[in-house]
Amino acid sequence: MAKEFNACEKAERSINKKYRKELWNPFVGSVKRYKLIKSGDKIAVCISGGKDSMLLAKLMQLLQRYSEIPFETVFLLMDPGYKAENRKKIEENAALLDIPLTVFETDIFKIAYKTDDNPCYLCARMRRGHLYSKARELGCNKIALGHHLNDVVETTLIAMFYGSQIQGMMPRIKSTNYEGMELIRPMYSVLEKDIIAWKNYNNLDFIQCACRFTEENEACDDGDGSKRLEIKELIANLKKTNPNIEINIFNSLHKANVDTLVSYRLNGEEHSFLEKFDD
Repeated sequence: MAKEFNACEKAERSINKKYRKELWNPFVGSVKRYKLIKSGDKIAVCISGGKDSMLLAKLMQLLQRYSEIPFETVFLLMDPGYKAENRKKIEENAALLDIPLTVFETDIFKIAYKTDDNPCYLCARMRRGHLYSKARELGCNKIALGHHLNDVVETTLIAMFYGSQIQGMMPRIKSTNYEGMELIRPMYSVLEKDIIAWKNYNNLDFIQCACRFTEENEACDDGDGSKRLEIKELIANLKKTNPNIEINIFNSLHKANVDTLVSYRLNGEEHSFLEKFDD
């Protein structure tokens, strides 16, 4: 008689088997390629309640279970002022997937939306700061966020189209405000479509955007929601003739040819091709 798996076991099994190539392999590949985890690390895995952070939690749990590198995890849920039903949904999903949450509360939503000057940007900045602060308080030296390959590509294009600069999203960053702390993105090489496929396969229902003002918009983070949706639509159209468009853009970030750039910034300093043109 075939064994009956509970929801958590089914979700973990699908990561290891059905979606191993799409989820587990690129996840582990990013951890190794970018040296995201070292022996003795204590990592705060930041939970927002959406599909990305919940999958990240499961991936980190499995990695901790199987990895030869010893490290600790804390699954950190910051409540910035969620509606009661959203908070309840997050806690229910965490219990379903056997993710032990460490919860702390803030009044970020209340503060951020008192301003008319880009409240989404202020909210994102405040959330990041609170996460760093709480993680350090808990003895962590890193925080892990659930950004994926599509986030990397979309952020790069937004910077080009609307910020007039070529700027990527790094897989790991040293904090400038919290000494000794790092931010890592272990799902850096995972495609969003594969996260959605895993969610649907396991009949999981996560919250989308818990912001009280933009709940209908899943891409509301960092105040670039409408631009991000526009970029998503652009990429979707380009994929009709070039199915590899996302991967090509992602790979290009690893093969920047600085010799062909008119100018660039390095360590905060502006440089021009003219500096070495007559050498």
